[in-house]
Amino acid sequence: MLVLVAPGQGAQTPGFLTPWLELPGASDRIAAWSDAIGLDLAHYGTKADADEIRDTAVAQPLLVAAGLLSAAALGEVVPDAVAGHSVGEFTAAAFAGVLDPTAALRLVRTRGLAMAEAAAVTETGMSALLGGDPEVSTAHLEKLGLTAANVNGAGQIVAAGTKEQLAALEADKPEGVRKVVALKVAGAFHTHHMAPAVARLEEAAKALAPADPKVPYVSNKDGRTVAGGDEVVSRLVGQVANPVRWDLCMETFKELGVTALVEVCPGGTLTGLAKRALPGVKTLALKTPDDLDAARTLLAETGSPAADAAGA
Repeated sequence: MLVLVAPGQGAQTPGFLTPWLELPGASDRIAAWSDAIGLDLAHYGTKADADEIRDTAVAQPLLVAAGLLSAAALGEVVPDAVAGHSVGEFTAAAFAGVLDPTAALRLVRTRGLAMAEAAAVTETGMSALLGGDPEVSTAHLEKLGLTAANVNGAGQIVAAGTKEQLAALEADKPEGVRKVVALKVAGAFHTHHMAPAVARLEEAAKALAPADPKVPYVSNKDGRTVAGGDEVVSRLVGQVANPVRWDLCMETFKELGVTALVEVCPGGTLTGLAKRALPGVKTLALKTPDDLDAARTLLAETGSPAADAAGA
């Protein structure tokens, strides 16, 4: 049983889209999406530096576009479930047929712009805690006024708040935490700091006509599967200001009987978590097109019709 997953903000690196644009039709697809959202995705994915693609308004549509492009390169994949981490939920919504790729990118472009505006009000950020007990760490974060914005499983928690609060965390780590690592994001996402962005997204979502998911869609809100398209979109909107519970998503993968996990470009983060939290589940991250053959082989092992069609 295969789950297709999409990473969130912070997974991007300078030039990561370059090899993907060498695939047949990829440049045309990226150009069409760029025109649709008013953002030169090819430029930001190939030539922009780390600071440019750290911009929330750029990073979010760039990540969704990369995920959709890499999944398309696999062929007509029909996974048994889909999920995405944070902005990756928009990629997953497109995988599930809730939104078409262009609609997903337009909505995520609005999301990125709205979250960037919200982040500009106060200087905020996010930091990952390495090691420690989640319950102990969460209580410590609350004491410092921080939010456990991402509960990622495998012992990993991401704290979010003001720069001053994050500096206090660096100086006063929770018991058992080995290291605090600042993330490549420009705001305290999935906290009350993002509340203004929710209203913007609610207004933009009114123009959508979402379809019900064609495959189980696992939500960041509570790790549960969502059967209705309207509910998926409602959760996409509200999740901006609420914690990501990727730990619960992985618990649902276990309940569903997932045996293989493929993470679309720029893959690596979610497969890393799965290797620690889902022992026995085969994992593969799409980082460059060189990973496609291995992914097709894995799809064939799971009985994917897409892999059969590709001759893998």
